Amino acid sequence: MFGKIGVPEILLILVVVLLLFGAKKLPDMARSLGKSARILKSEAKAMKSDGQQQSSAPADPPHPGQDDATHRTIQAAPGDVTSSRPVSEPSDTTKR
Repeated sequence: MFGKIGVPEILLILVVVLLLFGAKKLPDMARSLGKSARILKSEAKAMKSDGQQQSSAPADPPHPGQDDATHRTIQAAPGDVTSSRPVSEPSDTTKR
């Protein structure tokens, strides 16, 4: 029923996308999609390495006073304008 997708069909799809979203929003959408893909890839890699570490090393019992949640920092990708920040940020009132 459906044939091969050739150059004319791809061009038609690109024109429709351009008309729907506009030329100004497309670079922002592509940038957001790239950031999301990088975050997803790094999280998948972290989960895989955590799983390998847990299976090879015995589990340590939690220390008294230690948070159950681990604190990680999300690193900004090269070229990002945002800086890296801790995942769980303390509020100003807790430090006083």
